[in-house]
Amino acid sequence: MAGTVTIDAGATAWVLISAALVAFMTPGLAFFYGGMVRSKNVLGMLMQNVFAMGLISVLWAFVGFSLAFGGTGSFIGNFDFVFMKDLATVANLPGYTGDFALIIPVLAFFGYQMMFAVITPALITGATADRLKFSAYAVIIGVWSVVVYPTVAHWVFSPNGWLFKRGALDFAGGAVVHINAGAAALAVILVLGNRKGWPREAMPPHNLPFTMLGTGILWFGWFGFNAGSALAANGLASQALVNTHLAAAAAMLGWLIVEKLRAGHATTLGAASGAVAGLVAITPCAGFVGGVAPIIIGFVTSIVCYFALSLKTKFNFDDSLDVIAVHLVGGIMGAVLLGVFSDTTVNSLGFDGLLFGGGSKLLVNQAIAIVSTFAFSFIVTYVVSRVLDKTMGLRVSSEHELVGLDQSQHAEAAYQ
Repeated sequence: MAGTVTIDAGATAWVLISAALVAFMTPGLAFFYGGMVRSKNVLGMLMQNVFAMGLISVLWAFVGFSLAFGGTGSFIGNFDFVFMKDLATVANLPGYTGDFALIIPVLAFFGYQMMFAVITPALITGATADRLKFSAYAVIIGVWSVVVYPTVAHWVFSPNGWLFKRGALDFAGGAVVHINAGAAALAVILVLGNRKGWPREAMPPHNLPFTMLGTGILWFGWFGFNAGSALAANGLASQALVNTHLAAAAAMLGWLIVEKLRAGHATTLGAASGAVAGLVAITPCAGFVGGVAPIIIGFVTSIVCYFALSLKTKFNFDDSLDVIAVHLVGGIMGAVLLGVFSDTTVNSLGFDGLLFGGGSKLLVNQAIAIVSTFAFSFIVTYVVSRVLDKTMGLRVSSEHELVGLDQSQHAEAAYQ
C-alpha cells in the first residue's frame, strides 16, 4: 500500500523492466546515429547521446518531473516535487484519479518517465551531426529539458494538461517525444547552418553494421517504450507490444519496396530507416488501435517518410541523419492516423477515430496537438539557439569541422 492506493506488484515489475528497456534505447540511438556519420565524428555522436543520460536525468530529478506532473494547472506543473520531494511517500500524482489512478509506486513512474525525458533531446543529435559544439549541445538540451520537454509532457501526458483534457491522444509520445524533438531539431539546424560541402560532397555512413545494431536495440527497447506505457502487465500492454512489432515490420517492408522501385536496390540503411519510421508512427497509437491497423499505419508512414527525405534538399536545410523526415514526419503521421484508426474496443479510455464511428472530432484534436507542440517547441528552441549562437557560438570552427568532432571536441579517435 502507498496511502490509500493499492500497489500492483506485477504492474510495478513490468514498468521497472520497461524503464530499463527505454534506458537501453539511448545507447541504441547512439549506435544508430554513430554508424551513419563519418568516422571522424563517431565518438562525438556517441558522446552526445550518452551525455544526455547524465545531464537530463539529474535535471529531471531536480525540476523536470515536477514541472511535467506536479500541480493542477493546464499548461505547466509546479514545484511540489522539486529535488524529488515526497516522491517516495506520495500516494498518487495530481490528476491521476479514477480510471487514471496509478497502481505502481510514484517513484517507479518517475523513473519510467525519466527515460523518456532522456532520449527525447538525444534525438536532436541526428540533425546537428558533424558541426555542433559539444558545449553548445550541453546547454541547448539542458535548457530544452527544463523549459520545453516538461511543458509539452504536462500538456499531453498529465490528466490536468490542456491537450489531455481536450481529448488529444498520445499513448507513448508521438507528440511529446517525436514531434517535439523533430521541431526542435529543425529550429537548431536553421540557426546552425549546413555542413561544409553539403549537398555537393558525398558524406556516406562509415559503419552501417553500427546502424543495424542500433536499429535492433531501438526495436527491442521500443517494447518498453510503448507496451510499458500501459503502466500495467495486462491485455493493453500485450496489444501495444504486438502493435509495435507489426508497425515496425510493415514499415521496413514499405520503405524497401519503394527504395527498390525507385533506386534499384533494397539497402540496409533503408531497412533501418523504415523500421524506425514505423516505430515512431505507432508510438502515439500503440494502446489505441488493433487488428491490422498497425500494419497499415507502419506501411503508409514509411512511404511518406521516404518521400519526405527530399524536403531537406528542396528547402536547403541540412538534416544530417534525417531526423525531420523520420521523427517529425513520422510522429505527425502517427498522430493523424490515430485519429483515423483509434478504437475504443481496444482501449475504453480513448476515443473512436474516423473509421470507427467517432467522426472528425479526434482528428481535429490530434491536429491541434500537432500544431501546438510543433509551434511551441520550434519557437522556444529557435530563440534559445539564436541567443547561444550570438553568445557562446553553436558551431565548431571550419578547422575543427574538417578535423572532426572526435579530435576537436574530445581529443580522442575511434580508429587508429
